[in-house]
Amino acid sequence: MAKKIFIIAGEASGDLHGKNLVKALLEKDPTVKIYAYGGQKMKNAGADIVRDYEGFTFMGFYEVAKNIKTVLSNIKITENLIKEIQPDILIFIDFPGFNLRIAKSLKPKLKNTKFYFYIAPQVWAWKSKRVHILNQLMDRIFVILPFEKDFFAKFNYEVDYVGHPLLDEIGNIYKKEKKPKLIAILPGSRKQEIQKILPVFKELAKALPDFHFKVSTMKEISMDFYDAILKDDISIPNLEYANCTTYELLQEAHLAIVTSGTATLETALFNTPQIVAYKTSTISYWIAKRIVKIKYISLVNLILDKCAITELIQDSLNLENLKSEILKLEQPGNYQKVLDDYSILRQALGKGGASKTVAEKILEP
Repeated sequence: MAKKIFIIAGEASGDLHGKNLVKALLEKDPTVKIYAYGGQKMKNAGADIVRDYEGFTFMGFYEVAKNIKTVLSNIKITENLIKEIQPDILIFIDFPGFNLRIAKSLKPKLKNTKFYFYIAPQVWAWKSKRVHILNQLMDRIFVILPFEKDFFAKFNYEVDYVGHPLLDEIGNIYKKEKKPKLIAILPGSRKQEIQKILPVFKELAKALPDFHFKVSTMKEISMDFYDAILKDDISIPNLEYANCTTYELLQEAHLAIVTSGTATLETALFNTPQIVAYKTSTISYWIAKRIVKIKYISLVNLILDKCAITELIQDSLNLENLKSEILKLEQPGNYQKVLDDYSILRQALGKGGASKTVAEKILEP
């Protein structure tokens, strides 16, 4: 009888990595039936999306608390869908606040289901006690950052380091010649992020008329939403929407301004020097400052364990700082230094093949 697999990927980056995992699982065993809480990418890869994550993703402590009824209702609906399907294998991709709640609830109820966590929660950043919860709930844990295996080992827990899945997604894409003065703007995948950050980028375009700015948009978000932020009575001739994919934009961009997350690593793998820019609600930032135990917020700096790219966070994200950092990064010496650090980063990430490795380990007898 064909195996039933359920995958939970609750945001854009998880949908991307879920897509590659779905492909790898179906290549390994074309008979498996894959259901998912996910998005369009996983659907296109062959998963049956029983619930779309769009509209249920909230970022920040305050934002989650404000929408807690919606969050809890979504968790309960997703749990019921999984119980109805009774999968042989349940795979959680990142998104720990949502996934660990579901895992705790369903572990005692799905006695014959294997639980796997792919792209483990960032327990090295905050709530390190979650390593014990993960070990209790999961049959196997797959990590993608080189330092994570050693972190779990401190607690005497064994995990599988599989390398970073972005190497497979980006590694074979042809890198185009960079266009001077073209700056890619990647304002995030969540509306609340975009509303906080994009207005600053609009002012930057006005302040630097010699540069050409292209904004990467999300298909899941209506253009009316972006227009409400970017359009005003004064035309900004050097600011436009990118009429291509984010990856196509990063291939040709000379520089990039990126919100934190997977996008910072994607930008690095396209050899595009970048500035990390992030702003959230005051309450969420205040809470995060007190509980998160990391020196940097970008994956590039975390993996390299140094400030290889500038991070402008919360109050430091303003027009004056952005303009200054762009002009610094334009200088040939500074530009090349970032490229040299990117080369070290790629070596640290391993050889690729993460999705294939995870699929093989999940489906092994």
